[in-house]
Amino acid sequence: MSSDHAFETRAITAGQAFDPTTGAVVPPVYLTTTFVQDGIGGFRNGYEYARGGNPTRDSLQELLASLEGGTKAFSFASGLSAEDAVLRALLAPGDHILMGNDVYGGTHRLVNRVFVPWGVSLSTADFSDLDAVRAAIRPDSTKVLWVETPSNPLMKISDIAALVEIGHAIGAVVVVDNTFASPYLQQPISFGADVVVHSTTKYLGGHSDVLGGAVIVNDDELAEKVGFLQFGVGAVSGPWDAWLTVRGIKTLAVRLDRHSSNAQSIAESLVGHPKVDTVYYPGLPDHPGHELAARQMKAFGGMISLKLHDGQSARTFAESTELFQLAESLGGVESLMCYPSEMTHASVRGTALEVPDSVVRLSVGIEDVGDLTADVLQALDRA
Repeated sequence: MSSDHAFETRAITAGQAFDPTTGAVVPPVYLTTTFVQDGIGGFRNGYEYARGGNPTRDSLQELLASLEGGTKAFSFASGLSAEDAVLRALLAPGDHILMGNDVYGGTHRLVNRVFVPWGVSLSTADFSDLDAVRAAIRPDSTKVLWVETPSNPLMKISDIAALVEIGHAIGAVVVVDNTFASPYLQQPISFGADVVVHSTTKYLGGHSDVLGGAVIVNDDELAEKVGFLQFGVGAVSGPWDAWLTVRGIKTLAVRLDRHSSNAQSIAESLVGHPKVDTVYYPGLPDHPGHELAARQMKAFGGMISLKLHDGQSARTFAESTELFQLAESLGGVESLMCYPSEMTHASVRGTALEVPDSVVRLSVGIEDVGDLTADVLQALDRA
């Protein structure tokens, strides 16, 4: 598939050649766990055992590499297993990782509870403040800058190109979690990032029915390391999960256009609302990262966070919507409401990443924007 083709074209065609046996337009799901060999060691197209390779997973990986502009992609069973593989590939005892102070709570938990006891040191900084990042770097031991932009849940915007310059100056690898934006809205590798990670459960799958993660790299040596860990540790995505993710990606562009336009409209309608202290949405002109987001992103995405007057108001609001369903996760076609301090970010209470109990997070779906706006406003009336 030519890289000259537009994103929307590649989202439907990359890695999706028709079945040569039957001519089926949609490639089949290969549910087999093992493959017959043409004599000992005679693998057909390199396939031996499903942990090492599966045609359905390969089609997804080719698609992901194309959309993110990487040389190689790897599909995993979950977003955290994808992150774990990257961290294993990049870190050793004595190394230091610096990440944003507003990243997904599960990412911080993974490093803090698994890698820190192993001998890795962890610190956080406000990645939207480049001077704070420079001050937090340890030139002799910082091996990874872990970037999340927009961040979860306060929607901070980080300058990918500037962070790449800072990281590469000390020989660090720059990893960008691109889950909130998706490759349709933002391609970190084009700004110099070394690695992109995704929870494919979110916008890539897009329908709240498949769990998965992905790693996309732009370096052959790193690709070899991540590929070995995918095979040697074995946290691979299953064929059905890979197939469902491919199916979701085919409509990614049209979905993100609707997610973004709906979120922009709802965010604008909430500015100045007497029950809302702050609307966190990079599409608003007064958002601190608005101009940067406009340069890095095609649109501003479907995620909004709100800060209400206090924790009780936030809880009441979160439990009073009708179309916005109270649930963890994000990025599906349906609208979801989350109370981060006790849901997605409960594991970071008491740390620098603690989310105020007055904050709620909205994953704006693709329903009618008038219905969604009315639902938010009636819930705010009860808060």
